[in-house]
Amino acid sequence: MASRLERGCVVERIWARDATLWTGRDESRWLGWLDEPLRMRERALELEELAAGTADFTDVVLLGMGGSSLAPEVLRRTFGNERLHVLDTTHPAAVRRIADGFDLERTLFVAASKSGTTLETRSHLELFWERIGRGEAFVAITDPGSELETVARERNFRAVVQGEPTIGGRYSALSAFGLVPAALMDVDLSRFLLRVEEMVEACRLAEGNPGLELGEALGRGWEDGRDKILINPNPGGFGLWAEQLLAESTGKQGKGLVPVPGEAREGDDRQKAEVRISDPYELGQEFYRWEYATAVAGSILGINPFDQPNVQEAKDRTNDVLAGAELSLTAEGSVDELLAGAEPPAYVCIQAFIDPAREGELEPLIGRARETGCVVTHGLGPRYLHSTGQLHKGGPPSGHFIQIFDDPGPELPIPGRDFGFARLIHAQAAGDFAALQERGRPIVRVKLEDL
Repeated sequence: MASRLERGCVVERIWARDATLWTGRDESRWLGWLDEPLRMRERALELEELAAGTADFTDVVLLGMGGSSLAPEVLRRTFGNERLHVLDTTHPAAVRRIADGFDLERTLFVAASKSGTTLETRSHLELFWERIGRGEAFVAITDPGSELETVARERNFRAVVQGEPTIGGRYSALSAFGLVPAALMDVDLSRFLLRVEEMVEACRLAEGNPGLELGEALGRGWEDGRDKILINPNPGGFGLWAEQLLAESTGKQGKGLVPVPGEAREGDDRQKAEVRISDPYELGQEFYRWEYATAVAGSILGINPFDQPNVQEAKDRTNDVLAGAELSLTAEGSVDELLAGAEPPAYVCIQAFIDPAREGELEPLIGRARETGCVVTHGLGPRYLHSTGQLHKGGPPSGHFIQIFDDPGPELPIPGRDFGFARLIHAQAAGDFAALQERGRPIVRVKLEDL
């Protein structure tokens, strides 16, 4: 355990924005999340007034990916809200359920993208804009000066809410990207942020610092070879959000913490990380504690926890596939052979480019994978590309990957594009498969209906 002096030095350097605590590159540019809860207290009334003006809308659909969608999804589950729906898949069946199943005249669409160019979000936006075409039915959350902001103002969106440019996507839960959806769910923002402020102040302490203690445990465990993080399950699905935070922040330079929400078995390569949420209004505190802890753990791993050098590769490969000939996914490799070659401390990762409504059909495969003795992680594509994808490519080469696809049904065109959603999700699957294969990662592909 670090001495009190050493621990105090780490805390002091974090708050001093000292980039040399990590790699000495551009980390100081990405620490806006430290103070964001205090800034958002000043904007709470603005966001609540925006939400009050949307009372006539029966449903709210958030269009976002990764850092723009996972915190809202966890907020939705934690507060048990049925008004908000998160669309973070390109599967045509899921998009159609909203496009054809909702009363679009009474649905508010919130397009959330820090860069303003996220392919999935912009594709969703164009589809629903073509069907509705009324600016008052749309809100944009984006960083200042983005392409999405320009489009939103040209189309007279109901509101454009600007994000904080000094915060990366996975650290944005307590910024506008998490708090606008929270306001639209009638969460009392002042009460929510007051609890967060308590955690902010606690994370300034050299002793009794909850974020520092968690971060040290994660980092020291990694040093001891326990790089699999068992995140205890909770009704709000906190692990969905923490998974991106840990994986994308630490999975680089051949290192990384491998988050495995829901896995419970003890093992020499594992450590437990407790989620502390006894009341929904404690969720914001936990967001902050884990953000701070990830920064601390990153300093122990010796990496930059605020960049994502391998994420763009998946996007580039998707674009390459889309620019090529017609695409038809086919099975490749043997699941039995892949699992036969997996044993701890490896992990098995199931990547499912399927209709989210069919996620439950993966359970038999998850059970088979656990028989290897390895921890098993699973995610839906393309969501995981914005979440754990960085870890799969840049982290430790210990993953064994099973990619699943299904029949996406009839093509659903994307306005302004020469491809539709079915082709897009298959291109995303093909691009990631190629990226992992090129790195020598063990990977197979199988159709869901053939499992």
